Amino acid sequence: MAKKLTVYDPAEDLDSAAAIAVFLSEAFQTEDAGYIAHALGVVARAKGMAEVAARTGLSRVQLYRSFSAAGNPRLKTVLAVMGAVGVELAARPPSHRMTKTRRHIKRAA
Repeated sequence: MAKKLTVYDPAEDLDSAAAIAVFLSEAFQTEDAGYIAHALGVVARAKGMAEVAARTGLSRVQLYRSFSAAGNPRLKTVLAVMGAVGVELAARPPSHRMTKTRRHIKRAA
């Protein structure tokens, strides 16, 4: 008998502040801006897009568009959504992975 496959939605498992923090931390470690935006959109859906929209003063449509695969949210939007879902950015000394990123920044400048 063939097995039926279902689509996994990580938003269903983000039911605590700790789970959300781990999920976003892992996304930030990828250093992929598109994936980070996607992950933040998943968290917003987990919290309820209508609730996040109300807390940020942004429309649901704007949030869905910003965090879609083709979206490119502004830093102001990212910070507003992070605040609405109860997480914050923190700075820390660079790890060994950051050395590579610094070289790329110096070359680009």
